Amino acid sequence: MNYESEILRDWYLLFHYGSPAEILEGVGFDPSGLPPRCLDFPVTTVEAAGVTHEIGRALDLGCAVGRSTLELSKIAREVIGIDFSAAFIEAAEAVRRGDTVTYHRYAEMHQRDPLVVSMPSGVATDRVSYETGDAMDLRGDLGAFDLVHAANLLCRLPEPRRFLDRLPALVNPGGHLVLATPATWMDAYTPRENQPSGATLDYLHEHLDGTFEFLSATELPFLIREHRRKLQLSTSQTSVWKRRPES
Repeated sequence: MNYESEILRDWYLLFHYGSPAEILEGVGFDPSGLPPRCLDFPVTTVEAAGVTHEIGRALDLGCAVGRSTLELSKIAREVIGIDFSAAFIEAAEAVRRGDTVTYHRYAEMHQRDPLVVSMPSGVATDRVSYETGDAMDLRGDLGAFDLVHAANLLCRLPEPRRFLDRLPALVNPGGHLVLATPATWMDAYTPRENQPSGATLDYLHEHLDGTFEFLSATELPFLIREHRRKLQLSTSQTSVWKRRPES
């Protein structure tokens, strides 16, 4: 999947910033049966951390076009959003600056309508910065964070173990980690030898239990519209962990 394409940028801007009316306009089914909050995924994964008090620093890995990063600014004094896609980061930064960001919603793939991103309410854009980066090879001077959030990233990494190995250094003792993944492991993204041999949550326990306390896991639904007749409804297993005190 080419995450630098205009079409992917459009789909993700609608996924992150579209209102329910914008996302569901013209679809050929009754949306009343959709799972609750499946249109709020960039918000619900942040809420899953259970952090309601103000914290110092938060990191959003695989931030895409930046909605979760902005949501984190409601609880963190400094937030960094990192994504591998330059096109996604360019869009996220334009939203943060308050630029008029126009994108397209597709009726059919050859028919598209312009929409404009609306800034989410209650966010603190002056607390947020974005940068391109590789979750498997993050810059060494990032420092540590009170909350690390990574949604729908793990199963798109060629070497997820490299990402997991970096997490203890990224999360402060007592800090929280949120890992959301639909566990759609595919050879095109992750070579078979680098995929879990069993359940993804067991794989995470294997790699994280030494330095993190497991708090909870839940299934969070999300819906991505490609066009009015093709919408992806999935769930992402969202696990929450707490960094153990340094020994």
